[in-house]
Amino acid sequence: MNYEIKKIDDITIFKLNEKRLDTNISGLVKGEFTLLLKVEGVNKLILDLSEVETCDSSGLSAILVANRILNSNNGSMRLAAPSDKVYSLIKITQLDRVLPVCETVEQAFEELKKE
Repeated sequence: MNYEIKKIDDITIFKLNEKRLDTNISGLVKGEFTLLLKVEGVNKLILDLSEVETCDSSGLSAILVANRILNSNNGSMRLAAPSDKVYSLIKITQLDRVLPVCETVEQAFEELKKE
């Protein structure tokens, strides 16, 4: 699994450099989120989805794991730059009601800075 982590002030940007967020890597993604959020204590997370072209239910599940951990620690998360395909899946599953989606990482960063 290929990803990058950037930290700017108290905000962590997790960029998944994979075309697919699916069953093949969702377990690894969940593990990384758990480490970042529980062990390292990250409280503000931007999930940069700009490279992800497709996502399935297990991919969404990995995103929800991160959201659940953050909620239990009064943290915040933004999804940034999802492809049209991924964004339509987020809307169909009504996850956009639970998870704020931003068009760009910069927009997500500005929103989290205010929290």
